Amino acid sequence: MAPNEHEAKTAQPRMAAGALFFDSDGRVLMVEPTYKDYWDVPGGYVEVGESPLQAAVREVREELGISVSLGRLLAVDWAPNDAEGDKVLYLFDGGQLPPELLDQVALGADELRAFHFVPLADIEKRTIPRLARRIRSAAQARDDAAPIYLEHGTTPEAPAA
Repeated sequence: MAPNEHEAKTAQPRMAAGALFFDSDGRVLMVEPTYKDYWDVPGGYVEVGESPLQAAVREVREELGISVSLGRLLAVDWAPNDAEGDKVLYLFDGGQLPPELLDQVALGADELRAFHFVPLADIEKRTIPRLARRIRSAAQARDDAAPIYLEHGTTPEAPAA
């Protein structure tokens, strides 16, 4: 196979990373972006030379104005999109935000209108279906020892041999 043929077949997905934060009632922190018509979790695209974990920490600092140490990886979601091509999305465990850190939140006004803690049962009312599935799956993975692999927010069936 010629080198250009190999490159043409090699996936070059966009990567994004975010964090799931919770309050003492187990609700998930969601943000209202100014540039989307649905709520999201803090996060964004991974930059060149940056790991997904580094990107999630940077995005939380940029969007919420707080510096955090994120916990383990909860979910990896392969979620290609017709408009954006192949995408791989990572969600890390931000744990329960303590009140003193919550009091320090300063939203990036050019990106976010507000933030809210949303019960898992209400996630679908606030965001798009594939993100709601990803959030639910990642929240459930907090009780597991290993991260969960998803495709479009759901656990795929094993391919036939």
